[in-house]
Amino acid sequence: MKDLDKKINSSVKNGGKSGNALSRRRLLKVLAAGGGAVAGTTLLPPKWVKPVVEFGALPLHAAVSPGGGPYAYITNYNSSNVSVINTATNTVIATVAVGQSPRGVAVNPSGPFVYVANYGFNSVSVIDTATNAVVATVAVGNGPTGVCLNPTGSRAYVTNYNSNNVSAIDTATNTVIATIAVGTGPSGIADPILVPLIGTRVYVANYGSSNVSVINTTTNTVIATVAVGTGPWGIAVNPAHTFVYAANYNSNNVSVIDTATNTVVATIAVGNNPYGIAVNPAGTFVYVANYISNDVYVISTATNTVVGNIAVGSGPRGIAVNPAGTFVYVANYGIDNVSVINTATNTVVATIPVGTSPEAFGKFIS
Repeated sequence: MKDLDKKINSSVKNGGKSGNALSRRRLLKVLAAGGGAVAGTTLLPPKWVKPVVEFGALPLHAAVSPGGGPYAYITNYNSSNVSVINTATNTVIATVAVGQSPRGVAVNPSGPFVYVANYGFNSVSVIDTATNAVVATVAVGNGPTGVCLNPTGSRAYVTNYNSNNVSAIDTATNTVIATIAVGTGPSGIADPILVPLIGTRVYVANYGSSNVSVINTTTNTVIATVAVGTGPWGIAVNPAHTFVYAANYNSNNVSVIDTATNTVVATIAVGNNPYGIAVNPAGTFVYVANYISNDVYVISTATNTVVGNIAVGSGPRGIAVNPAGTFVYVANYGIDNVSVINTATNTVVATIPVGTSPEAFGKFIS
């Protein structure tokens, strides 16, 4: 991790429905008072509740709140806290203190919690979004980097870059229930997928060994290792769970893995040093943030070819598509802002100033 950061930091420095439902604000007050219905209203489930918090400095990783909400949770590496952006207005609104050097972040799809991987503290902070306070801290391996949750939110998986393993966390008890050895330098981790007749799997990008580990989450064992390009960092899965896309930082390409066979079926050339990668909700396009060439490549999944190239800020790392598939958010590490891309036109329509060295790593939209 330190070697990669040193390399890429140097490169950048050198130029490199509505209806009768409660409003969200009223619902928050009802839930805070212990829940219950209000006359003439329909009480929405917790996933509709949207937290409000304030911004700090130095954002590193981000996630968007459950239910397709307009809030992005951004980890601030140097200020050791988490900030929230309201994506409806593209403004920063608040802050939650976490562990040292937070990196990865994920929102529980089934409850009001956010999980933050604290790289410098070897832990995961659990934030209650109703109070925007840390309610638990879970010790994990050395150098936690990426984090994801299963669809029910009952398990969180954390890549530990320096100890070459993955921690599986029971979110009901916030305890580590398994530690799974993987390849060298695990970084990105894709959301768990369900493979028919086989079970649930998690795909882990191993930067140091240039492969992807496939974990069976029932047994918490590695059942396959897939060779990909050189230095895979970001990794994402399509909504149909049929293909996984690995961004190979050192070979400037994307490997497409067929999840039925765990084999690479296509290799797509992209820009210089692809870092983050995301698939749109329809599964029709893959967006790749190229760290050194300062652009985003758009890949058509129908043909596995590049169909667009969008200039963004300096040193783009993290990338995510909003739930509607209408906008892509790109964290520009080298210039301390976020580019917002309109997917209909593939143009940057907004730039949001943030803290120092923003990075949004992996799939962080619920």
